[in-house]
Amino acid sequence: MNKILTAALALLLASGCNAQNGQNNTNTITHSHNNAMNKKVIFFSHAGDNYSVGNIEVGNTKIVADYISEITGADQYEIVTHKYDGMAYMPLINLAQEEANKGELPPYEGAAPDLSKYDTVFIGGPVWWGTYPQVMFTLFKDIDLAGKTVIPFTTHEGSGLANCVSDVKKAFPKATVTKGFSIYGHEVRTGKDKVEKWLNGLVY
Repeated sequence: MNKILTAALALLLASGCNAQNGQNNTNTITHSHNNAMNKKVIFFSHAGDNYSVGNIEVGNTKIVADYISEITGADQYEIVTHKYDGMAYMPLINLAQEEANKGELPPYEGAAPDLSKYDTVFIGGPVWWGTYPQVMFTLFKDIDLAGKTVIPFTTHEGSGLANCVSDVKKAFPKATVTKGFSIYGHEVRTGKDKVEKWLNGLVY
């Protein structure tokens, strides 16, 4: 009888260990991309007067970038310019159109980021006249994303991704540029679940 009890106990312990190991392996596979610290979010976001959401203290794209960092652990680099500070919406979009038509490259604050240790780079911004704001293209000329996975995203009020993905491919021909993600600006404050669903579907 003692031998039977001993054998049964050994089998129970072995089963418990195997179940625990199986659970750990599943968690590792499911969340392995979240723990990798080789991701960067590069973004431009406009606070102040915005279409549909009014005067906001935190820009729509900044909120999405924060979601990405929270969910994936990615570092951030925000493209900053004070050129548009305090502008009402209509003068802003008129200026943005003028910049786009002329191909202007407004300066950004500070230095370009060192991206040497990152394998995956998210690039996000609002859609202004069919693509990213021109100040983003200023930074694009100062960084090298060759060999990296680049994931574009946009906030918009009807433009979707517009030409942003194709323009990123033109700017970084030696990078692997993915399909991209877009979300309405007026949805971002309640749209974390949409961002999380998108990120969970990525393979990188």
